[in-house]
This record gives sequence, C-alpha cells and structure tokens, in this order.
Amino acid sequence: MVPLNTIEKVGFKQMIKVLGPRYVLTSRNYFSRTAIPNLYQQHRAKVEADLATVRHFSATTDLWSSRSMEPYLSLTVHFISDDWVLHSHCLQTSFFPDDHTGELLATGLQEALGSWGLLEHRLVAITTDNGANIIKAVDLNNWTRFQCFGHRLHLAIETAMKDDRIQRAVGVCKKIVAAFSYSWKKRREMAKVQNELGLPKHQLTTETPTRWGSRQMMIQRVLEQERGINQLLTADKRSRHLILRWQDVEVLEAVNKGLSPLQDFTDALSGEHYVSVSYVKPVLHLFNTTILAEEDDNTELTRDVKRNILAYLNEKYSNADTDDLLDITSFLDPRFRTTYTKKENVEHVLSRAMEEIKCLKDQQQDPLPGPSGAAAAAAGPAAPPEEKRKKSLSSFFKKQSTSSMGCSGETLSEEENIKMDLRAYLQTTEVDSDADPLKWWRCYQANFPRVAKLAQQYLCIPATSAPSERVFSTGGNIITCHRAALKPETVDHLAFLAQNL
Repeated sequence: MVPLNTIEKVGFKQMIKVLGPRYVLTSRNYFSRTAIPNLYQQHRAKVEADLATVRHFSATTDLWSSRSMEPYLSLTVHFISDDWVLHSHCLQTSFFPDDHTGELLATGLQEALGSWGLLEHRLVAITTDNGANIIKAVDLNNWTRFQCFGHRLHLAIETAMKDDRIQRAVGVCKKIVAAFSYSWKKRREMAKVQNELGLPKHQLTTETPTRWGSRQMMIQRVLEQERGINQLLTADKRSRHLILRWQDVEVLEAVNKGLSPLQDFTDALSGEHYVSVSYVKPVLHLFNTTILAEEDDNTELTRDVKRNILAYLNEKYSNADTDDLLDITSFLDPRFRTTYTKKENVEHVLSRAMEEIKCLKDQQQDPLPGPSGAAAAAAGPAAPPEEKRKKSLSSFFKKQSTSSMGCSGETLSEEENIKMDLRAYLQTTEVDSDADPLKWWRCYQANFPRVAKLAQQYLCIPATSAPSERVFSTGGNIITCHRAALKPETVDHLAFLAQNL
C-alpha cells in the first residue's frame, strides 16, 4: 500500500496528466479526511447489513504490536449464508492501549461484538491461539473456544525438536543461511555453482519463529543446496567451520523426513473461504495411522520426532469438550459423518445433534435484530408486499407433507422427525472426498432441513486463527517505517477496507 502523499509527487502527477489531461487531481487531505472515511462508512454499512441477517457466526481474534509498538486487537467473523456461501469479514483492528489482562480483553471483545450489533449467544465458537490472557478472556465471557490447529501443530513440532542433536544441526543451518543472506558475493557465487552442478536456482530460506513451518523449509532448502554450499564454504577459509558434518546431515534428513508432510496440512487448514474445521478430526486420525506412523526405514531420531509430535497433539486434543466439538463438526460434513468418530461415541454425537436441533427450533422463533440507519439503507429498499391470491380449487385437495407423517398417515412428533432426518442423513450415499460440503448441502438441504440448519451453524468455524494473522500482515503493510505515525483510527479504516473491499 502506497502512502497518500504519492499523489503529490511529480511523477504521479505527470502520469495522471498523460492518462487523463482533463482530470483535476485532488489534494492528499481530501483522500485522508473525506474519501477514505466515506468509503469506510459505506462498506461498514454493507457489512452491518450482512451481519443483521446472521443467526450464527464464529470468530477469530489475536493481539499484535505494530512497527511503532502500538498494540492492536483484531476481530474477524465468519458465517454461512442461506445460499450456502462461507463469508469472512474483518470487523476491526482496534487500538488496545490497556493492559492485556484477561478481564480487560474479555470486556474489549464484548464491546467489539456489541458495536456491530452481534449477540453473544449467537457466537458458535471463537478460534484463538494458546495465549493465557486470550484463553482467560474467552472463559470469562463463557464462550466456546476452539484452539488454533496451526499453533498446536507448531508447538508440537517445537516440542519434538528439543533434542541436543537437532538443536546443534539447526544452529549450523541458521549460521549457513545468515552467511549467504548477508553477503552479496556468496549469493553471486552460489548462482554460478547452481548452474555448474545443475541445482535448482533457489535462495536459502531463513527461519521465522512466528511463521508456521519455516524451520522445516529452511532445513529442506539447505539439504537441497548442500553440494553447492559445501563447495563454496570449502573454498573460503573463513567459512570452512560452517561445513555440515555427515552427522549433521543425517540429523537434518531425519528431521526433514518427519516434518515435510505436515506443511501441506497447515496451509490447507488455514483457508477462510471453505470449510476447514471438519477436517481436524480426520487429519488427526491420518497423522496417527499414516503420516506420522513409524516406518521400517525410519531412523531412531525420525521415530522419536514422530512419537513426540503425536504425543503432544493427542494430549492437547483429548479434552472432552474439544473432542465433542470435533465430533459434531465432522459429523455435519457429508464427506465424513461418523467415519472418524469412535464407535462408543456415535450415540452421544447423535444425541447432541438432536438436542441442538431442538434448541435451534426454539431460537428461530426469536426475531433477528434487523439493520438500522446506514445499514438499512445499504441493504436496499424493502420488497413490496405479496399480492393476496385467490385459492384455486386444487388447493383444497393438497395433502400434508409426508416428512411429518408416519407410514400409517399419523403425524409424527418433532423428536421423531429429527430422528428420521438424522437416520436419512447417515444412510445417504458416500460423498467424494473432493466434494464441497457447502455445495452438497445447498443441493440436499430440502431432504434434511433440520440437520442442514445445524450444519450451517457449525461448519463456519475456522480451524486456525489465520484470518486474524492475515489482518496483521495487512497492518504491517500499512504501518511501514515511512508511515509509523498513522493514527489508530486511520489504521483501523485502512485495514478494514483492505480486507473487505
């Protein structure tokens, strides 16, 4: 994002003059004081109009410090519309100068939802990292918290890497990457060696502690370029001590073999425009049975890494509440249903689904808080009332819907109808694993209307807090070293527009 003073530069003015000689370029103050605030209000009204019709939604939140060391609190919401489209909105990147205690964060999150007209009891779950203050804030608000799968997997890998052999080999890797990153001569020589040896023309990748999977990417790249690295380090007396020993290479290869399959899962579960939460249970099952299962050709170190990662993940996801949430979300995905649920838990999942569907029926009788003010204007004019039509003769002979009648023609109770819906849903034909569950529900919601409402409620939960992380990446592009004095309100407006336009 370029700063607003770009429009005052000679080159930009000359470009506009060439593109449109008759166009009169306005001042920077017009954009900062009029155009951007007006655009923000306009799009905020549209988002408010969308949220006014939402019965259930999920959220993500996180804390971040800008380049100027100002703290910000992000909030994103996610919901499935009636046409079965997963929507994601960044609501705010608000300045949070108070102490980051659980009590103050709890109040701040409540106020954030209230400012958008969102009711707390409609929040299905909020996805966060494992920060103690965030966890306490969610508990104080009595919200359901879903632990970010990306953070959990990252911490599992960090735990598995606590081995002296791995620490030494990774330390040498970091020094090698630093030596090539800060020397243009080494980078030039590296390009020549890559041509001579036929190596991929890739730069070495450094580890970023806050970036998931960056350590494995660094190790993989060093192993890929090992021959070229050794040739250049051997020729330089001052860098010979950095040459990888055969023991270090064995350690790095063992670690890379254990970690390389995990990166794709983190990336796949970080999306926010498709269903991700229902994948967590199947992915954990896949880790235990295939991806991280010990193989005959694995070294002892590879086995240790795999065992430690699995032990950490299985422990963290053994919580009863978390397991129940994972069971119900995978059950509502037609690709999985009860495939990855323990047999002894299937009846419990069905009982919970039945109780939740009953609660949904009661909640649907509550009126939604309709859009007001600018949001109502953005939603457009109300539809004209439908004209009253005379009954035709055939309307007197219409029969009751068979879905609410038994075989003998007797009307079934609501509980029996729910059971019938659940049985029919479980007995439908198998769905391809590549199918989009939202498209499937759009086609078959008329067959299982009660289960469909529950799916619409739960499948909007993000598996990771990546949506909030993306907001902070946007914030980092806004608050640069040349724009470190932006007002927090301006940062909030620009981040909102960048994420929602």
